Amino acid sequence: MKEATETKDTSKAGSGEKTTSELRLALRQLKKDKMSMFGLIVIAAMVFLAIFSEYLTPYDPTEQDFDIALSPPSGAHLLGTDSLGRDMFSRVITGARVSIFVGIVSCAIAMSIGVPMGILAGYGGPRADNVVSRIIDGIMAFPPLLLAIALMAVLGASMTNVMMALGFTISTHYARLTRGVTLKAKEQTYVMAAKTIGLKEYQIVLKHILPNIIAPIIIQTTVTFAYAIIAEASLSFLGLGVKPPTPSWGLDLSDARKYVLEAPWLPLFPGFAIFIAVLAVNMFGDGLNSALNPRERRRL
Repeated sequence: MKEATETKDTSKAGSGEKTTSELRLALRQLKKDKMSMFGLIVIAAMVFLAIFSEYLTPYDPTEQDFDIALSPPSGAHLLGTDSLGRDMFSRVITGARVSIFVGIVSCAIAMSIGVPMGILAGYGGPRADNVVSRIIDGIMAFPPLLLAIALMAVLGASMTNVMMALGFTISTHYARLTRGVTLKAKEQTYVMAAKTIGLKEYQIVLKHILPNIIAPIIIQTTVTFAYAIIAEASLSFLGLGVKPPTPSWGLDLSDARKYVLEAPWLPLFPGFAIFIAVLAVNMFGDGLNSALNPRERRRL
């Protein structure tokens, strides 16, 4: 009995050491990837701007002054002013708050819907798999942005509805990914052993399945986060997203397109903000994939 206990403890220790070693290798690989680190720095800067934007902006981003409408970039207004005389520098910085918040909440909603559906499909047996897979296929039959536009037309334009619509449309990506990795994980030896010693199904899912499929879910989050930023800007551009006068990169682009000939610099700044944000998230996601994927680590 004593020998069995010692063997079990040694096994746990070895497993813990292996997990720690894998994590250290992943962090080491991530630090070596300069492009990924650049993406992480940009993301950190965006989060910083989103949190402290009210202290960093020289003007109120919603304050209107028609006397200086469509002013070019100058010392007083670094990025100029829009058609209502609002400072574009203040609006671009504050717009990061909307993009970050919408991205985080949309991904959280998508994960809370998609991951349980994927686990149910992958672990619940053929009948559950068939039902969930048909639901996923039915939702994915519509282009995600088109489906989001349809939902916004029904729900109405607001930040809350944007997050709900995007979370619902993105959830199918999490569901398909989770189903695939769950099907693979449930055939592993550690799951067979857990069933043999009499663990309940929910214990197996929480203690053995979920911890071993979390890496691809995290990587998927970087992809969906970038998509959420673009989708929010697109919906706001079409007038179906964030309501004016809330600072939003999509709203600012929509307003700027009307004055391209009079103020050609106006659409550059919110457009560049969207571009650099999505690029940074994708660069960090690529590095994270290489770091967390053992096959990629070995190849590199």
